[in-house]
Amino acid sequence: MTDPRPELPGYYLQHAAAQLQRRGVAPGQWLASAGLAEAALADPALRVPFADFEQLVLDALRLSREPALGLFVGEQLAPATHGVVGDAVLSSGSVREAISLFERYIPLRLPLVSVALECSASEARLRFTETCPLGEIRRPVVEAVLLSLKNALEVISLGASRIGAVAFAFEAPGYAALAREVLRCPVRYGQAWTGFSLPLALLDAPLRAADPVAFREAAAVCQRELDKLTANTTLAARVQRLMLEKQTGFPSLAVTARSLHLAPRTLHRRLEEEGTSFKALLEGVRHTLALAHLRQGRFTVEEIAYALGYTDTANFRRAFRRWESKPPSAFLPRPSV
Repeated sequence: MTDPRPELPGYYLQHAAAQLQRRGVAPGQWLASAGLAEAALADPALRVPFADFEQLVLDALRLSREPALGLFVGEQLAPATHGVVGDAVLSSGSVREAISLFERYIPLRLPLVSVALECSASEARLRFTETCPLGEIRRPVVEAVLLSLKNALEVISLGASRIGAVAFAFEAPGYAALAREVLRCPVRYGQAWTGFSLPLALLDAPLRAADPVAFREAAAVCQRELDKLTANTTLAARVQRLMLEKQTGFPSLAVTARSLHLAPRTLHRRLEEEGTSFKALLEGVRHTLALAHLRQGRFTVEEIAYALGYTDTANFRRAFRRWESKPPSAFLPRPSV
């Protein structure tokens, strides 16, 4: 089964390596499990398969003995860390303009999440959504990305765009007090959403460092890079990404085709030309999500079956045996003794 989850840019691993080194862990020791040398992290073309990235994050948490490692890494991720996307953000004319860049171009740098600006009568919210199941690495990844984007908005506004509060959908960790210190604002856990709020009035306030010419040039480069990424991505991979972004209530072939600006028959034909089908892609995504949900241990087999669109748990169990030659229960975490 081809892993539909995205590859990750290797340069973010440099910052994790720096944190590990500060804690007495040799980066080479950490990278060995992925078959990477420390020098490889400086290669801007390095892409790391999701499975390797996932294992490296888990190993980093274990070797550092620092459960809040995601916060410390996120603290290092200045706007310039995000390459041309960061360049465009730094020259933005307003916070709203900067957020629109993250909304559109975040797949170029951080393809594990998407962000969306939501405005009400009283406040603005920047909501973060996982674009694929992060499982055990959800907390450190989300903390690092959220802190990085929060810092970027505060940097470009010279501190004027103070974040009102941060919300996390997961439960409070043992280091919750530390998180509040690092994030420098109220932090609420166990919420129905993940992201942060900011004053509505600050969205369109002019930024002192605005540079319209530099902004247009950087945004044009971002668009070219996104076009290149899209052109080099198979249609099957784009369909998988749409499915992973939903994770439940998968879109039908007709809805998927419309999202991709294609006729359903055209989508069907082009997937056949790539040697696959909509049904096969859906099966693969269900397989990936089933394994991720089971290993995370947060849901029962029945709940996972329902989330993956199976109206009958027995059908899910049969499909799972076909994928893994084992029942779903074999992949559930064992209770600690």
